[in-house]
Amino acid sequence: MSEDLLEDLVRTSFAVMAVLNRVAAENDLSLTQLRALAILRDREPTMAQLADYLGLERSSVSGLMDRAVRRGLAQRTTSRTDGRSVNVSLTAEGHRLGVHIGDQVAGLLAPMTGRLSAAEQKRLSALLFAMLGHPNENLRPS
Repeated sequence: MSEDLLEDLVRTSFAVMAVLNRVAAENDLSLTQLRALAILRDREPTMAQLADYLGLERSSVSGLMDRAVRRGLAQRTTSRTDGRSVNVSLTAEGHRLGVHIGDQVAGLLAPMTGRLSAAEQKRLSALLFAMLGHPNENLRPS
């Protein structure tokens, strides 16, 4: 990896993290809670899968989901395929907050992404997808 690429990746990650931290704070969420809500926007993983995806212990995710459930943002349901597993998903309020947060993040990132043409944005998206892989690959059952 070139030093320029490394520096650009780090600078980009710092800029994106600053936006995510700001949005999380403005919505009374921790960064981990924001990450969990983002994961749950389009999937209903088991608690174990969510823990793996977040890189946390299951007990930590349990506490995280307890707080989300108390706020009315998430719900737990028994897995339809395995009665021993618990799936987590967003409530209607959680989905509304997720849309709001997505709009906030997009608005705050727009000054950066707006410097790129539509074709450059599409190319960047393709490159990031190639670099990071499919967004659901870390949520496959073990």
